[in-house]
Amino acid sequence: MAELRDAGILMRLMNKAMINMGVDVATIYQRCGIQPELLQEQDLRTPHQANLIFWNVAESVTQDPNVGLHFGEHMPVFRGQVLEYLFLSSPTFGEGLKRSLSYQRLLTDAAQATLELSDDLACLVTDTQLAETRQLRHFNDCSAVGLIKFFRYVTEDAFRPSKLSFSFEAPEDLTEYQRIFECPVDFSQPSNRIYFKKELLDLPSFHAESELLQLHEQLADQHVAKLEQQDVVHEVRKIIGESLETSQVTLESVAERMSLSARQLRSALSHADTSFNQLLADYRCRFAKRLLVCTDESIDEIVYLTGFSEPSTFYRAFKRWTGLTPVEYRKQKTGVRA
Repeated sequence: MAELRDAGILMRLMNKAMINMGVDVATIYQRCGIQPELLQEQDLRTPHQANLIFWNVAESVTQDPNVGLHFGEHMPVFRGQVLEYLFLSSPTFGEGLKRSLSYQRLLTDAAQATLELSDDLACLVTDTQLAETRQLRHFNDCSAVGLIKFFRYVTEDAFRPSKLSFSFEAPEDLTEYQRIFECPVDFSQPSNRIYFKKELLDLPSFHAESELLQLHEQLADQHVAKLEQQDVVHEVRKIIGESLETSQVTLESVAERMSLSARQLRSALSHADTSFNQLLADYRCRFAKRLLVCTDESIDEIVYLTGFSEPSTFYRAFKRWTGLTPVEYRKQKTGVRA
């Protein structure tokens, strides 16, 4: 199964929440292995599995047993993205919600959100594809708070949950759940659910505009197509990383692993504005830099690990990438003579 990833906007919202709370952000990032400059990447997608590490570290650093609730409470409303525009330009809240569920991949690959209706209530089921995250209390707490906050924003504060259900076991103290959600909350349920009055689906949007809605749907389609292109790039990088040390990595060998012809893979990468040679060079460059700075491996061993057949070829490539020799780069970054 391909790696599930989340949109970078979620990480940036979490960063704002931590700053607003005065949390030791630097320590959390250091313990999670996150480089702060990562937040500046425009097309950032982070591994969904990383939530398991992040929330464990966040609770440990803050010593807050309700850290998910509080991060959700302090993070800004999700705004400035195409999903917001789809909601606002749709005729009603219900149409905006149904339309956005078709594009939920723009937020996360792991989402399986669905809308269920009964006589009086509507229910948004908000599970993910990872069993671990379904049981991760802080992740689910924060997601629920963030969704409700966004729904209140797009409905001019009319949205109120009628009841919430969580898949994890009930914590000992439910005070914060009662304060933040202001509705009944059930635990140890089969899935995570947000119930609300069905009549809210018919709530009109004051910003509805049919022409803008059509443009926003086209933009959402373009974003999904771009993600699909990035999927190919991500898979190629993954295969390069898995194969580099043990075999000669070529366009043909990677295409075979992906059940594509070399021509199909070349075309797919071209549509993603890159090439196989560029991805291979980028991977080798990052890998070589990491080995030089973070390990004591000899230069000869790094030549082998990065898939070069001759040290001279590696030296020329590294000088082209960085303007420095491998020895100079290691010395500059670590202060240690190679």
